[in-house]
Amino acid sequence: MPNAYPTEQARQAARQRLIAQGLSAKEWAERNGLTPSTVYAVLNGQQKCLRGEAHKAAVLLGIKPCVVEPYPATAAEG
Repeated sequence: MPNAYPTEQARQAARQRLIAQGLSAKEWAERNGLTPSTVYAVLNGQQKCLRGEAHKAAVLLGIKPCVVEPYPATAAEG
């Protein structure tokens, strides 16, 4: 399985976007309804960002693309 952690380049770009907006990670987290500790963990590469709040933070920070795949159709629908 490939390394699921976001790359250093992606995390650095996200930090630069926060700086350009004049926001700390804590301010950005609060504005987006996330816990600051999760945002710091994502920015520091301590979370894989596969699901939950860490995934949401990574998507909102632009670290990983949001890929939405439809659920398979059930027998009742088809």
